[in-house]
Amino acid sequence: MYRRTISMNKISPDILKPKQHFDILDGLRGVAAIAVVAFHFMEMAISDYSKNFIAHGFLAVDFFFCLSGFVIGYAYDDRIGKMGVWEFFKSRLIRLHPLVILGSVLGLLTFLFDPFGGHPELYSTGKVILIFLCSVFLIPLPIMQERAFNLFGFNAPSWSLFWEYVANIFYAFILYRVGRCWLLLMTIFSAAAICFVAYNAANLMGGWDGNSFWHGGARISYSFLAGLLIYRSNWIIKNRLGFIGLSVLLVLAFIMPFSKWNWLSESLVVLFYFPLLIALGAGAILTPGFKKLCVFSGKISYPLYMTHYAVIWAFGNYYGTHKPATAQLAIVIITSIILLVGIAWGVMVAYDIPVRKYLSNKRKQH
Repeated sequence: MYRRTISMNKISPDILKPKQHFDILDGLRGVAAIAVVAFHFMEMAISDYSKNFIAHGFLAVDFFFCLSGFVIGYAYDDRIGKMGVWEFFKSRLIRLHPLVILGSVLGLLTFLFDPFGGHPELYSTGKVILIFLCSVFLIPLPIMQERAFNLFGFNAPSWSLFWEYVANIFYAFILYRVGRCWLLLMTIFSAAAICFVAYNAANLMGGWDGNSFWHGGARISYSFLAGLLIYRSNWIIKNRLGFIGLSVLLVLAFIMPFSKWNWLSESLVVLFYFPLLIALGAGAILTPGFKKLCVFSGKISYPLYMTHYAVIWAFGNYYGTHKPATAQLAIVIITSIILLVGIAWGVMVAYDIPVRKYLSNKRKQH
């Protein structure tokens, strides 16, 4: 049995430092995060996805998963053996979990004090505490009927973080040791799982609720493995599309028509199109004028993703009680997205960065 014990006093501080980012890929992450937010607003207002201009915005999660596999491979393949599994887990927890907690807190506050409605009186104090704790510790608990049995009733997007953590665990114990041939074989089997899920469910929208729980496993297994395979195979395509060109190509996946052929079109996007965009994004040339925009977009992507859904619940109740006209609805949604981007920046500056810095310093001290 493989065993490795590494004490902190044998680990060079350089091993724990983050590597330089792929700026365009960071920028695309932000574009995908904004697409998710827009999709969540629109699906609350328009239940018929065929009339929703961004009806495939949920595929941004699959893009996140593929990008995560590429970035994890790039960041840790050559040093996880030196830093050890436990230190890898610490790095991931410090990076991801502060916003899991904040998203849960915001979700709880919105649930209790939503100015447009909601039904907190239907839940006992004990049940509210249980739902909150499960949200904080990423334990799926799909019991809120009025919230469509989301795995995490207080912060719906946490479902993808749950699977992100699962992927990180598999990476630490198995995937970082797996050779490229085995990785390719695993990716092919996962591709078959994606096609099976898409055909049977008629789309790849599942994974967020109790009924489609395992769909999330299929979605991350392929995309994470594909991203890791792209990195290890050095499938990086040099090009001059730049941030704007690649952003347009990414958005096209989210606004493609919603039809009876979704199972096929979504499968093709996830299996081939997103991996291609990752390979292009890693090899694209970034013009200096867009560097700050990419950095900003990348930095706000995760805070935006993990804090926006508290507002989505309130918006859903607002829409149900006020039924705003189309023009007013457009103003509300556009203004809300802009404000949420600003809030995400504030959260990053005032909470996420300071908390992660504090935890990293504590880690070094010990």
